[in-house]
Amino acid sequence: MTLKRPPYQPRDATRAVTIRDVARDAGVSVATVSRALNHRGHVAEAVRLRVREVADALRYAPHPGARNLSSRSTHTLGVVLPVLHGEFYSSLMRGIDQVARSHGLHLLVSSHHGRRDEQDAALQALRGRVEGLIVMSAAHAPGEDAGLLHIGVPAVSLDDADAAGMSTIAIDNRGGAVAMVRHLLSRGHRRIAFIGGPAGQPEAVARELGYRQAMADFGLEEWVVEGAFDEASGHGACAGILRQGLRPDAVFAGNDLMALGCLFALTQAGVRVPQDVALVGFDDIPLAAYAHPGLTTMRVDAAELGRRAVRLLLSSTGAIADPDIEPGLLATTLVVRASCAAAEDPEA
Repeated sequence: MTLKRPPYQPRDATRAVTIRDVARDAGVSVATVSRALNHRGHVAEAVRLRVREVADALRYAPHPGARNLSSRSTHTLGVVLPVLHGEFYSSLMRGIDQVARSHGLHLLVSSHHGRRDEQDAALQALRGRVEGLIVMSAAHAPGEDAGLLHIGVPAVSLDDADAAGMSTIAIDNRGGAVAMVRHLLSRGHRRIAFIGGPAGQPEAVARELGYRQAMADFGLEEWVVEGAFDEASGHGACAGILRQGLRPDAVFAGNDLMALGCLFALTQAGVRVPQDVALVGFDDIPLAAYAHPGLTTMRVDAAELGRRAVRLLLSSTGAIADPDIEPGLLATTLVVRASCAAAEDPEA
């Protein structure tokens, strides 16, 4: 006797069919459906055929994430960054994507905007969905757990501070800032104002620390103004500096976008660059070379940082053999253009 089987349709045609729908209509457990469809474990042949028939009738397609979770292989890397906009992060993601794609890997990307709670939420959302993580963490006190120790998968930190035992590859932001201040000092500048980045953002903190270190090394007074790594904050910070009356010899903006905003503020105020005030930035974004005057800056190869981060992550898991990639800091490169002249040469 042949059992007549009813047609199997989703209970609600507006939603996707799930494994629970298959289990319900086949009269078996979800675990049995999983074993039957994935050919794992013992399932009676009649039950396997029944599950297959129901799944086909319902047009059920296993979710790739769920299937990969059961096999512990997602072919996906997670990336958690402070923000996802701006030249630096765009270049960083380009480098990460280049190497990930060359190894058949996908990316899940999130941001935390410098907030520890948002970082924790992003990490929790990625748990079980990725095989490795690349993280630039939210601010934390020196020696404090950055919240990355218990994420359960191999991870690489992009912070140039202690990453609590994690593999780290990062830009030497602090060293680059020290080198920039020393360059300004070599040009005869002594009153050097610094426009910092967002509070707690790792590269902003490191660059400000480098500025303070170099000024202290030469016994010079610090002059720090808050910024936010965008043109508007650079413009506002520089306008505030000019309102103080005492003009600096030079302004060191914590990134190039703020330096461009600062250049506009100086131009509006009739202050000549570099004859009256020298101006420097950090990152060497494409616009830096096309500003007038061209912007002296610290070149950061963010794309290379991204490429190396993925290679380090894959190497640490044994997925690839890459003896040439090691944890550490990537050096910055001073790029001298017309915005910074010697203080003793007003016509330079």
